[in-house]
Amino acid sequence: MISPSKAPLLLVGVAAVLIVLDFFLPPIAQPLSYHNFADHREWLGIANFGDVMSNAPFALVGVWGLIALLVPGKMKFQNAAERWPYFMMFAGLILTAFGSGYYHLAPDNARLVWDRIPIMIAMMALVAAVIAERVNMNAGLAMLPVLEITGVACVLAWRNSELQGHGDLRFYAAMQIYAVLVLLLMLLVRSTYTRGSDLAVVVGFYVLAKIFEECDRQVFALGHFVSGHTLKHLAAAVASYWILRSLENRQVCAG
Repeated sequence: MISPSKAPLLLVGVAAVLIVLDFFLPPIAQPLSYHNFADHREWLGIANFGDVMSNAPFALVGVWGLIALLVPGKMKFQNAAERWPYFMMFAGLILTAFGSGYYHLAPDNARLVWDRIPIMIAMMALVAAVIAERVNMNAGLAMLPVLEITGVACVLAWRNSELQGHGDLRFYAAMQIYAVLVLLLMLLVRSTYTRGSDLAVVVGFYVLAKIFEECDRQVFALGHFVSGHTLKHLAAAVASYWILRSLENRQVCAG
């Protein structure tokens, strides 16, 4: 296990390594082929129905989470201030449902911005929440606005690079990798709450979602029932639900 006193050094170290790698790597363009998903089927007048409507669970979890945060005693927190990152996360999930749904109706780079910004809002909020619970509450809360601004900025920087004719995903990719690495590292830091291993389940579902995303066409080819990208949305929604479930069932650790 990693001592909470040493965890900040790791967080800074990971960020420094990614910054250096970003500097030396060549620009990474967004391939237009990315928008050509496997399942184009229309149903009930909704284009790309599977990829659009599979975003609905994000909204359900987001609304459920926000309501639960407002009900006294429904979720366990040592300090009421620890709720703030989760407010941002659940709000980000609701925005993700609408932003991703909007994007998948007619996928292109312009709409992809509205898919990626809410995702970064939710992801950066979770990172801040985990740091607050496992390293230092004040540090996690102080990092919340920094992470949120940086997360949104990396999407806008990518979009601006596309408009300038030299698309570059390095900043955006680095922020996503940083978030995943931080969550993995935080598994090695003792949580102040029970059910700390739920974070591993969350990361596991996120990894599964990325696998489904990469195997979009291969999954769809297995009977043309559902695409990998649709399953990506559902796996990511389960990860979000697992966070909600953990918050409702955990207790403060004794001692």
